[in-house]
Amino acid sequence: MHAPSRDTSNREMESTIPSGRNELRSQALWYVAPGRVELRDEPPPTSLPDSVIVRALHGAFSRGTERLVLAGHVPESEYARMRCPFMGGTFPFPVKYGYCLVGVVEVGPPHLRGRTVFTLHPHQTMVALPIDAVAIAPQTVPPRRAVLAANMETALNAVWDAAPGPCDRIAVVGGGVVGLLTAWLCAGLQGAKVTLIDIDGTRARQVRHLGLDFALPEKAPHDCDLVIHASASATGLATALALAGDEATVLELSWYGTDEVKVPLGGAFHSRRLKLVSSQVGRVAPSHRPRWTPQRRLAAAFDLLADPRLDVLLEPSVPFAEVPARIADMLAPDSTVLCPVIDYTPAGPAAP
Repeated sequence: MHAPSRDTSNREMESTIPSGRNELRSQALWYVAPGRVELRDEPPPTSLPDSVIVRALHGAFSRGTERLVLAGHVPESEYARMRCPFMGGTFPFPVKYGYCLVGVVEVGPPHLRGRTVFTLHPHQTMVALPIDAVAIAPQTVPPRRAVLAANMETALNAVWDAAPGPCDRIAVVGGGVVGLLTAWLCAGLQGAKVTLIDIDGTRARQVRHLGLDFALPEKAPHDCDLVIHASASATGLATALALAGDEATVLELSWYGTDEVKVPLGGAFHSRRLKLVSSQVGRVAPSHRPRWTPQRRLAAAFDLLADPRLDVLLEPSVPFAEVPARIADMLAPDSTVLCPVIDYTPAGPAAP
């Protein structure tokens, strides 16, 4: 993150604005009814002191969260907490939602102009933002891979909450993006044995590409020292509890919105003294909160994203104009898509 440049004059900022105002036309994706989205024209972004105008290159959907938004399943009790930065509208509909945008600074102070940046913002082609709302993506992370920054922050927070140790036997149930990233981070512990469990056998390709073991639920290892659940299903949570060893922790990463989930707390749950612990990215994990800011955590996420193997998580890009017609399939519970990447460039998908 960069602090605002206090010596940047309005004249300097305005001199960088493209001469044709049509170049600053902006469209955003709005969730307007259960199962329906549309692209809406937005007011042209305006240059202000201590701000930047960013032209979007890529974005990505959070499949679990945005599936709930699309269905109108955000609980009324969570309307305030579920607001994303720069969201438009109010829950349940219509809302301009999303929190992953990678773009190029077209208007701003010299040290930012032309730089690729990441920001938490709804899906939109051109945006005006305070300078402190953007983070420069390092040159070691291509713009397309940079869309994983928010997911990597979630995974990093999960590992801090779970506190795995060297040589632990670790199971991660649910092979979505966050589950895979969390498993990948755990596998970096010396001697740790990490297995990713998913009901979709085709997920094995991505899992093994990341250097992890894969298992279907019926073949999963038991008596694990730690189990992380990220499948967003009651069946997956039951599997996670069944795989945990005595007095082990099951970390719950899934968010269910308004859905009620049956949790099997009978049987041996109490006699085995299992712990079911929640994790959520909205705040830095308590173990690190005294020393880590969200900005430091995001910088660490970018450092982790320098590994080119992570490109296996990125699906072929979807042009922004095609999103309304394809979003239902991409976010469907039975979809095999990992990370749906939005391409904002009119000429077509950019190379990874």
